[in-house]
Amino acid sequence: MVAPIENKDGLVIEAAGLTKVFKDFWGRPKARAVNGIDLNIRRGQVFGLLGPNGSGKSTTVKMILGLLYPTRGTLKVLGESPQDVAIKRRIGYLPEESYLYRYLTAAETLDFFGSLFGLVPAERRQRTDQLLDMVGLANSRNRPVGEFSKGMQRRIGMGQALINDPDLVILDEPTSGLDPIGCREVKDVIRLIASRGKTVVLCSHLLSDVEDVCDEVAVLYGGKIRVEGPLKEILAVHDRTRIEGPRLDPAVVEDVLALLRSRVPGAEVRVDHPRMTLENFFLDVVRRAKEASVETAGAQAGGQIAGYLRGQDNDQVAATAAVLAALNRDAVPAASGSAADAKAEGDQGAPVPAVVDTTKLAGLTGVPAQMAPATAADVADSTAAAAPKVTDAEASKRLAELLGGEGAGDKGKKKENK
Repeated sequence: MVAPIENKDGLVIEAAGLTKVFKDFWGRPKARAVNGIDLNIRRGQVFGLLGPNGSGKSTTVKMILGLLYPTRGTLKVLGESPQDVAIKRRIGYLPEESYLYRYLTAAETLDFFGSLFGLVPAERRQRTDQLLDMVGLANSRNRPVGEFSKGMQRRIGMGQALINDPDLVILDEPTSGLDPIGCREVKDVIRLIASRGKTVVLCSHLLSDVEDVCDEVAVLYGGKIRVEGPLKEILAVHDRTRIEGPRLDPAVVEDVLALLRSRVPGAEVRVDHPRMTLENFFLDVVRRAKEASVETAGAQAGGQIAGYLRGQDNDQVAATAAVLAALNRDAVPAASGSAADAKAEGDQGAPVPAVVDTTKLAGLTGVPAQMAPATAADVADSTAAAAPKVTDAEASKRLAELLGGEGAGDKGKKKENK
């Protein structure tokens, strides 16, 4: 069970006056990467951390992860210090570059990261299967990740960032190297985990992706936050008005324009049609091609979002465990039970009957298989009962013939004559 967030206001990340100064070998200040920033990121929020290269984004992320110590200021993550090891199991992180063990397969990679979080083997296998399906790598589960393209490495990296079902997810350029289908799937995952009350911090230079998923953004420059606030408010153009409606006849459009021009003299009034984004247009073309059953040798879209990320796994895992336990109790083979009973009897000193292959026995003895006995004791009794009565003289004669010499009876007669 995940521990609740301690902050009463639901703050997942709380920073005040956060500063990081890098120093040279002699301890002299060399670069002020982060300069007194304040951040309040709440539970269930998708927060975009934006800025040009060298603006302090990566340094801020590393301090949130506890990889760097702040020079000044205070920072709390999930109500605790970032250096607290216990909270790290509640954080998922996708770095800008995917650093993976190239000789591990995709399945082994996710299993390895799951083991670092202390997940039991059954849960690791279940989550690995779901994540590989979600990121579209189910058919490549046994390929070494060293053979993966950059896009495939980003996909497996997304899986490792989510293997522990974290409360805080930090994604650095998550859509880099992905095709538009993969980008849309990543954004769908971000929206879903945020809807479950989890917090996502997104760092990206692809501003269209940030615009699609983020609730609030902060723009850094020179180590300071220049603009921060809800995305809708920041992007709103307050000195313009847009009216949208259904498709109108040209005559109706002219009447509307005439009315607007009469009420707002000298203003520029323009009428056009809304445009869909290029991403939506691309996805629509791919969707129609799939519906027409067009084959492709390229990457396929991922499957459904992993069940445990949708919050559906706890009950399912319990139900599955109960079913498996029942099967293990009831599906014990009868032969195993007989062997166990035989062993118990053997421990008490009773003889253990041997199991006989009746088909081979029938071939050796001439007794039909359906009539063949099942134990060594039965075999002995049956053979004795079926064998004809033989006298000692006949037995000696037969033995002599088998040995290739004279009969025992002839030797006795010669001895008496002498």
